[in-house]
Amino acid sequence: MTTRRQLLAAMAEVGVLLGVNAVVTSCSTGTPKRAVQQAGVGDGEWTPPRSPPKTSPGVSRFTLPFRRPPELRPTRDDPSGTYYDLAQQAGTAEIIPGLRTPIWGYGGTFPGPTVIGRSDRPVIIRHRNELRVPVSVHLHGGRTPATSDGYPTDLIAPGGSREYTYPQGQRAATLWYHDHRVDFTAPQVHMGLAGFHLIRDDVDDALPLPKGDKDIPVLLTDRLFEADGAMFYPSVDPSLSKPGIYPWAMNGFYGDTMLVNGVPWPLLQVSATKYRFRILNASNARIYELKLDPAPPGGVHFVQVGSDGGLLAGPVSQDRLVISPAERFDVIIDFAAYPVGTRVVMANSWADKPVIDQVMAFDVVRTEPERSSVPAVLSTPDMPDPNAAVKTRKFEVKRRSDGMWGINGDMFDEHRISADPKLGTTEIWEFTSDVRHPMHLHLVHFAVLSRSYPALGPFDAGLKDTVHVRPGETVRVAARFDGWPGKYVFHCHNLEHEDMMMMANFQVTP
Repeated sequence: MTTRRQLLAAMAEVGVLLGVNAVVTSCSTGTPKRAVQQAGVGDGEWTPPRSPPKTSPGVSRFTLPFRRPPELRPTRDDPSGTYYDLAQQAGTAEIIPGLRTPIWGYGGTFPGPTVIGRSDRPVIIRHRNELRVPVSVHLHGGRTPATSDGYPTDLIAPGGSREYTYPQGQRAATLWYHDHRVDFTAPQVHMGLAGFHLIRDDVDDALPLPKGDKDIPVLLTDRLFEADGAMFYPSVDPSLSKPGIYPWAMNGFYGDTMLVNGVPWPLLQVSATKYRFRILNASNARIYELKLDPAPPGGVHFVQVGSDGGLLAGPVSQDRLVISPAERFDVIIDFAAYPVGTRVVMANSWADKPVIDQVMAFDVVRTEPERSSVPAVLSTPDMPDPNAAVKTRKFEVKRRSDGMWGINGDMFDEHRISADPKLGTTEIWEFTSDVRHPMHLHLVHFAVLSRSYPALGPFDAGLKDTVHVRPGETVRVAARFDGWPGKYVFHCHNLEHEDMMMMANFQVTP
């Protein structure tokens, strides 16, 4: 079968470009040459590199109301499963007040609508691509057959459609879905192709945790806006002999405007009771260190009840949350610690530039009876047993001498298999980094076993699918490769690193 890169290389010979983005592979050297236009703007022709805006248009903080993403309604629900239909569409949104921002969105919205499913009940989603570029959809955190995992070259062409089947043979968890197109995950997610997918089960439902309008998905992103409201994304010079984006973006894209569920620095009115927040870092590269300001008495800012793979065994008190791209933290905030009339700011103390020091605010506006609680025992997660591991694999995740990012020195090649775990076995994987890399494995959840410095933290609890590997650090995880055989990927979830080839295949063998 002709690969996408071979197709683009052939089309480039006659000057034809696919969509607003293109990758051209030199037939003589195999060196990728890429040119990324301002995503979503223009008619598909090359544009010269441009410097980023100095600052985005100003937005008054904590004046816009918090907005919960809408829930996607099923097209049918029968014994075979719950069926949905969803289109990737171009649209506009008023993100900066008074300006219209071009977006690409699931259902034409940013974020996309929230998909709700139940454990062990299949969800079937037909995705229709109404954009001018290919797409691939990945259910992040899903235990999914390879045919529906959203492999990066398993593309839906413009005007095409595909049915993804998610068996959901897993416990309740906060998942998310996003674009996974090879080489262009970063700009296409940046344009808005991301949304929540929540799985519920009887164990979670039976707990007295906050429910209904007090169970709130929170999707964090940062963006940089042009004066007219368009989202800026760095272009790439097609004259370069090898891929390159602006030097300031080589380590990842960082904006100056904080968005929560697509709203800049929103304000949520709350009662003096407990709330459950499902926090997802959907930023391309930014890490957040979240705290409450003013700090609650006793210093417990958050009580964590869940991680990437669902409920923890028991609650974990946190004085801060360090959350890297693609990680999820399911936390309880108890606003009873604050008098009515208090404004509580969710602050960010991570110093990536441009600095974003605040995320959103809560106004405690009323008292009401407390109907929820956090029990000492939450669940019994089935953690992988490192003593059962049949193999240890080591991966260096570092920048190459040619400027690309690699795993064990290799750039992504869809034909190279870097690991071949046997179905049903447990392995230990070690990741050693040069800079910060949030490493994500498809298909499986894992237990974080150790860090080379300083030690495991409270943020490592529970089942994970993404782990923050710090500069110079080695992190060991144990994963059990059950579910389905097939080819999957693992990669850095700094999306610019991923697009610059920090991704590799593993083949689960029967």
